[in-house]
Amino acid sequence: MDGREVGVESICTVLKKAGVQIAPSGYYASKTRAPSARAIRDAELVTDIKVAHKANLGVYGARKIHAELNREGVKVARCTVERLMRQEGLRGISREKTRKTTIGDGGETERPEDLVNRKFVATGPNQLWVADLTYVRTHAGWTYAAFVLDVFSRMIVGWQVSTSLRTDLALDALDMGLWNRQRAGRDVTGLVHHSDRGVQYRAIRYTERLAEAEAVASVGSRGDSYDNAMAEALNSLFKAECIRNPIMRPKGGWKNVTDVEIAVAEYVDWFNHRRLHGEIGLVPPAEFEANHWAGVTPEHYPETPVPTGAGST
Repeated sequence: MDGREVGVESICTVLKKAGVQIAPSGYYASKTRAPSARAIRDAELVTDIKVAHKANLGVYGARKIHAELNREGVKVARCTVERLMRQEGLRGISREKTRKTTIGDGGETERPEDLVNRKFVATGPNQLWVADLTYVRTHAGWTYAAFVLDVFSRMIVGWQVSTSLRTDLALDALDMGLWNRQRAGRDVTGLVHHSDRGVQYRAIRYTERLAEAEAVASVGSRGDSYDNAMAEALNSLFKAECIRNPIMRPKGGWKNVTDVEIAVAEYVDWFNHRRLHGEIGLVPPAEFEANHWAGVTPEHYPETPVPTGAGST
């Protein structure tokens, strides 16, 4: 209902009796007044915010939308982004705790020491990788995804999807990571590979592959998720930003392993090359690594610097 249906004068009369002084001329002036500079600017920013939000799978909150806009040359205050996102009902995606999917080895195999001790820190790529598995329910049954993450850059260096939790799932993810790094001319000798006590990671074929690459195995203590917290945090992100995300999820839900495999490939590409990561200065992992290699001195790192995007799927 607007003023024309009731009568502006009548409304103003009622408001006057209630102690609110509004003249009819003021109402008509507001209807014909040109939009303010702030209103025009807000409308432009809302468009930019919606584009950035959708382009990043709808997962960004105000902090990352603000960072993304500034990276694109759109200078805006974070409080303005927060205000406009609230106004438009836009928000970041929330995470939920994931359940444990790896099965412990039961103490039947020799377990390597925990070389990390919950200190997930590295001063360069290929010093420390963390690995873990997670699950996805599909119409055809359970599907499992394995990831290997470089702690320094938060880059997913290897991944694999399968309908089985057998060793091949984890081993294929490891092989992808090693191949990606070796293809880029990077030395992984001395790399610490950290995982939980899952049988997939304690299998003979897996430990032999690490030995071939001259990598060192590290395993967290029994039944303690904090000992592999960074890998489990990635699983949580993956479930929230990919699997439960309506932008990524197919209409009708996840049908089979092929659906999940395609989505994981798309997600990893976005995660590595476009997703802004708060722990590395709100830049994508590939950019963070490229900046690292470009900044090191030749006498310490004689290899050719890795261009943005190298070493990923």
